[in-house]
Amino acid sequence: MKFMTVWSKEKKHLFIATILILIYVSPLFILGENAHIRVHDNLDSNIAWYKTLKNSGELFSSINSVVPQVINGLPRNAYGTEFSGIQWLNNIFPSMLAYSISQMITRLIAFLGMYLLLKNHFIFSKENYLIRVWVSLAFALTPFWPSGMLSTLGMPLALWAFLNIRSGKYSWKEWVTLILIPFYSSFVLGFFFFLVFMGFLWLRDLLVKKKMNWVFFLSIVLMTVIYLGIEYRLVYSLVFPSEPTSRNEFQSSKLSFWHTIRLVFKNYLLGHTHVLTLHTLVIVPLSFMAFWMIRNQKKENIEKRYIYLFIFNFLLSVWYAFWFYKGWKPLKDHYQLLNTFNFARFHFLRPLIIYIMFAVGSYILWVKGKGWQKFVKICLAIQIIVMFGANDEIVYRVAAKPSFKQFYAVDQFKEIAQYIGKPKKSYRVASIGIHPAIAQYNGFYTLDTYNNFYSLKYKHQFRKIISPELDKSLLLKKYFDEWGGRCYIFVAELGKNYEFKKDSKVKIHHLKLNIEAFKKMGGEYIFSAVPIENAKSNGLLLKKVFDEKDSAWRIYLYEVK
Repeated sequence: MKFMTVWSKEKKHLFIATILILIYVSPLFILGENAHIRVHDNLDSNIAWYKTLKNSGELFSSINSVVPQVINGLPRNAYGTEFSGIQWLNNIFPSMLAYSISQMITRLIAFLGMYLLLKNHFIFSKENYLIRVWVSLAFALTPFWPSGMLSTLGMPLALWAFLNIRSGKYSWKEWVTLILIPFYSSFVLGFFFFLVFMGFLWLRDLLVKKKMNWVFFLSIVLMTVIYLGIEYRLVYSLVFPSEPTSRNEFQSSKLSFWHTIRLVFKNYLLGHTHVLTLHTLVIVPLSFMAFWMIRNQKKENIEKRYIYLFIFNFLLSVWYAFWFYKGWKPLKDHYQLLNTFNFARFHFLRPLIIYIMFAVGSYILWVKGKGWQKFVKICLAIQIIVMFGANDEIVYRVAAKPSFKQFYAVDQFKEIAQYIGKPKKSYRVASIGIHPAIAQYNGFYTLDTYNNFYSLKYKHQFRKIISPELDKSLLLKKYFDEWGGRCYIFVAELGKNYEFKKDSKVKIHHLKLNIEAFKKMGGEYIFSAVPIENAKSNGLLLKKVFDEKDSAWRIYLYEVK
């Protein structure tokens, strides 16, 4: 009878948590294109990429094909695999609806995965359902990188499946989980590192327990092979590179020793933009309390696991920071893969580790008595409040960021296209003060772009256009030369600011571009978010200023004379 009472209470909390997830994502569906969502590595890139690829008709094209709309022919492989769930959503639905559906799917699966993982492998006690449910909800509400899908938020479900298989207590459900997750996540942005971790776990069993668990090993191999099959474009590009790419000039090891140490603690306490966990206010203090509680007592299995999690969490931040330590540079220069592939991303395991640690730490405090139980309940409640406070609609509206509709300004750019009056494929454009993703989303053929994988030869050609401006700013020069993912028309007076809204009072007074290089690459027009006072000396003629009430921008259309 007691079991039924506890279970019915747990089901009620599961139902409430599910409703809260739906409430959390509801602004996306209610507001539609008027919703406010992440700009960085989202509106400024991925969403426009999906739209561009869809419009190009190149989704299922060959390995060597190109997307002509971007940089006079961006390799199709730069847009990733066609076997990704988010690509399918964007090909079926309008961009904002696809985004909203993806958010809902990811968060619901994240909740389910963490709940099953905690229930089966960490928090077994039936009476501790509050910890299982509310830690799982907090994890599901983390502000993950949207195009990552289940790359980090799917790890609990995958770990649940792997641990079940490892223990020999599995069914078809675990195998189906491992087969399907790769279709809605990224190998290089999450699961490569997770599978390496699983490989180390298998190796530990072999060396410490002298246990050759072939079923567990084969499950790791299975998921890896599926990822390699899905990401065949990436594999082909790495194994059979046709030419050097922009990644060949990446310089990631630049930090001094003390800057590296500072980054260790910054990452440990605050996290990283692509895997934000919002753990600083509640989880960090609670984790140290739990660690202090068990420091001198005899360690049971749960306490030992907590210590491992606590140490591993810190080591991931150490690894992340020291990947950028300049002492690595000679080795990275010798082995190009160490520059082109970001091995620092082992820290993408931290959301998984932090929230398991949150649950186990809460349990350790919970069993200390009723006073501690009240404390844990308060911590769980505060963490959920923190998560709701970090909802995109709140964060980006308060920060005065443009909505989806204001950002892409479809009506405004339709008016610009009509004014130019030529087929878009017959001319090339570039942008100043706004992201080129906006022009790309609206169907313009751009010489500038934001992509991490494009021809090094093109990067050098484009550099000629902005070379005079790069010479004015060491910051911009290093930014472009040592990374170059943002192949933008950089202007020293503007710095690394790409979003000058219509209420901006900024003007460019001393622009100096190599317009001949721009014309040579097919450039005819520049969309500028700010007026260029010395346009004539750069061979630019202001044709018209476009303003539209639903747009975040005022666009100055300049034509190359």
